[in-house]
Amino acid sequence: MENDKFSTLKKEVQEIIDLIVSKQNKEANNKLVEVSEMLDELLDFSDDDEDLMEISHYQVLLNQLHQKINTPVEGISDNEDRF
Repeated sequence: MENDKFSTLKKEVQEIIDLIVSKQNKEANNKLVEVSEMLDELLDFSDDDEDLMEISHYQVLLNQLHQKINTPVEGISDNEDRF
């Protein structure tokens, strides 16, 4: 069962990455919020050290994806491609 939780989480994170690559930042940000809530729920109900370590890895990844989505690139206007 635990594996299913992290498998689903992995799939959802991959969807965020795919949205970023296809330059759909608004949709990626919405998905990121949804996945963050799922991760918070997992954190609330986990007490196993291995699960907590895995959750922390996803937290770091989601933070990095959030920065990627929301950090403008210098010298490029909002109408131009960022990636």
